[in-house]
Amino acid sequence: MPVQAAQWTEFLSCPICYNEFDENVHKPISLGCSHTVCKTCLNKLHRKACPFDQTAINTDIDVLPVNFALLQLVGAQVPDHQSIKLSNLGENKHYEVAKKCVEDLALYLKPLSGGKGVASLNQSALSRPMQRKLVTLVNCQLVEEEGRVRAMRAARSLGERTVTELILQHQNPQQLSANLWAAVRARGCQFLGPAMQEEALKLVLLALEDGSALSRKVLVLFVVQRLEPRFPQASKTSIGHVVQLLYRASCFKVTKRDEDSSLMQLKEEFRSYEALRREHDAQIVHIAMEAGLRISPEQWSSLLYGDLAHKSHMQSIIDKLQSPESFAKSVQELTIVLQRTGDPANLNRLRPHLELLANIDPNPDAVSPTWEQLENAMVAVKTVVHGLVDFIQNYSRKGHETPQPQPNSKYKTSMCRDLRQQGGCPRGTNCTFAHSQEELEKCNPHGLNLYCCLLSSVASMGAIHNELYKQQQCDREKICVSAVKRAETSFSSQVFSPT
Repeated sequence: MPVQAAQWTEFLSCPICYNEFDENVHKPISLGCSHTVCKTCLNKLHRKACPFDQTAINTDIDVLPVNFALLQLVGAQVPDHQSIKLSNLGENKHYEVAKKCVEDLALYLKPLSGGKGVASLNQSALSRPMQRKLVTLVNCQLVEEEGRVRAMRAARSLGERTVTELILQHQNPQQLSANLWAAVRARGCQFLGPAMQEEALKLVLLALEDGSALSRKVLVLFVVQRLEPRFPQASKTSIGHVVQLLYRASCFKVTKRDEDSSLMQLKEEFRSYEALRREHDAQIVHIAMEAGLRISPEQWSSLLYGDLAHKSHMQSIIDKLQSPESFAKSVQELTIVLQRTGDPANLNRLRPHLELLANIDPNPDAVSPTWEQLENAMVAVKTVVHGLVDFIQNYSRKGHETPQPQPNSKYKTSMCRDLRQQGGCPRGTNCTFAHSQEELEKCNPHGLNLYCCLLSSVASMGAIHNELYKQQQCDREKICVSAVKRAETSFSSQVFSPT
């Protein structure tokens, strides 16, 4: 019976015995299927097959090389060399170069290394999607044919994600949402905000989930009437644009009628909220891609749901919409972006390497690469990932600036719930909540001072008002005294003047 695979963050320990890899007893051995098991557990297998997916192990276990890339991450003593017998000396040279590239790339996972074989996702220059793809590459067995095919696909995937990251680094986050919703409106659609959009979709589902067929006008009126008590701003126009978004996503089966409005019926596969919402989200992502916008899963989750809990959901949608041609198009988009910005980091030098990676066949049944092709791909992916990290650390303001709290923001005004409940935070230094009492006081030093300043200001304003009041009273008294004197003078002149 197959064993359940471990989480991807647990790549530093054997998924069978759960012991951390080392250079003596628990040497990490990667298989052709990209699962890595310690040598002790491999020798105990009853049949020569991967315990996770039952893929046959074609090479003798004693011949399979130890994964030095993983050994260096756990701080073990890594031998200078291990002998691998391939067909000829040329193949050995190509293998050594490719292997060294993978080991160099694995060092970007070094800051992640935590205790007990589990990676701690903090303080890395690479994003979580990049880390995950890099772990996939590190676990590829280059000696086996299937492992080389998988390594080529992993290199292509890393290169494609690198292009996306570079485009994201050049985008203005403040303009991103405005450009997105402008693109959505240009197609006759609309997003009403996370809460209102969710309610509108649920009401569409309520009206049509039983297979009913309604005209667009009746459907829109139904949704507007139900929404108005909670959202007075709901209008027939805005809801009509939401229905148009679902229509563009091909969620409806439309029946045309002579001299009358067409009837819209929800397709059976979309008669649940999860399925309807996924298709709705996919359509918005598709519109963004058509408009040349590259948005990270975190940003998508924030834009469509108002939280960061739907990153995986949005990442799966993005991955599904990717096509073999998407990589090459992204390279062209990056070239245009670099021309517009002047390319201070000379990222245009990465273009030949990116084009090489884009030409790799992503099909699982692709022909096995030659050793020279494998070497070229590993050198290319190492170069582009190095280029990304260098740009983030030296040229990108997002990479090395500490986020500053904005006026009236809640930046680090309370402790992180993930850190408190789970003992760790997946967002690391990018978390907007405090991870210690010191950080809480450091990032919010103005809390007490602001209160004191406010009291002082109120007291000062009160003193000023008192002074003004006294001055006004004094002025009034002077005016009154002056008027009485004038009146007395006038009266005296009238009484005592000679007739």
